[in-house]
Amino acid sequence: MEVKSQLLDLKPYQPGKPIDEVKKEYGLDHIVKLASNENPYGYSPKAKEAIERELSQLALYPDGYSAELREKLSAILGVDKNQLIFGNGSDEIVQIICRSLLDHQSNTVMATPTFPQYRHNAVIENAEIREVPLKGGEHDLDAMLGAIDEYTKVVWVCSPNNPTGNYVDQSRLEAFLEKVPSSVLVVLDEAYYEYVTAEDFPDSLTFLHTYENVMILRTFSKAYGLAALRIGYGIGCKSLVQKIEPAREPFNTSRIAQAAALAALDDQEFIESCRTRNKAGLQQYYAFCEEMKLSCYPSEGNFILIDFSRDANTLFQQLLERGYIVRSGAALGFPTSLRITVGSEEQNREIIDLLKTLL
Repeated sequence: MEVKSQLLDLKPYQPGKPIDEVKKEYGLDHIVKLASNENPYGYSPKAKEAIERELSQLALYPDGYSAELREKLSAILGVDKNQLIFGNGSDEIVQIICRSLLDHQSNTVMATPTFPQYRHNAVIENAEIREVPLKGGEHDLDAMLGAIDEYTKVVWVCSPNNPTGNYVDQSRLEAFLEKVPSSVLVVLDEAYYEYVTAEDFPDSLTFLHTYENVMILRTFSKAYGLAALRIGYGIGCKSLVQKIEPAREPFNTSRIAQAAALAALDDQEFIESCRTRNKAGLQQYYAFCEEMKLSCYPSEGNFILIDFSRDANTLFQQLLERGYIVRSGAALGFPTSLRITVGSEEQNREIIDLLKTLL
């Protein structure tokens, strides 16, 4: 059987090595995984209680409309409940957007390197992909504007950007949105929103009142620590959400995921604690880079991209053999860098000490 020709050269997403596999392969007992930007502090006890209560309902389908979560989240965000769409992680919203808007007659504009699923899903829809290189680790918004034409359907702005951690500030983003044609959807991917501490980070929800061509993506996988449950959401104008809803699979978020997310929203003290500790963790890496004279991008996420001026895959392998799983920059467009998730204070200290020895 033949599949779409564009799939033949497309590789599936390659996640980091599982902890158990690394233990077995290298005969290790102690593994520290700092590769997938997971929350080292887990998730709220309130979410755990909600998960336990929901276990007795596993024979029942979930609410496909996510009504209870929708009601609560809309109240917290100050948006109409019909402005929300839920996905199996925010990356499913990326898939829904591509499936709804892109085809072989259209193009999509994005930075590079950035979150790879924008490109991946656009390839599947056979759309033309226009990638604009980052400038100093940041989105080159002027060049992205220059790449837009009458066939452009979607522009992606990942802020904070994965893998660099840079963000687009309020004034730059507002000026950009003012110039993007109203027929082009601008997706603001804010997966790391809860970790942000920058004072000039955009209040993107306010843009929804002015620009009907904006959609914001957020997730419960990062700061909320519910990565295994796969639940995220998009926020846009009601007419757009209504039009793309048919591309969403029925029952795409589980009962357990909805219940956990609902409870997690009630524990903002946990989120604040994670944000504070993450900022302190980033300071550990900044101090390390200064001491070792290494360059890195300032990050508003829970990860940092450090340039070691040597082959990233070799350094990645050296860390892996010692029980530390990170992300090689070679697969991210930075062949001499590593992307390291900010772990606990102890985990950060351990890998920094090891890196000092290796260097």
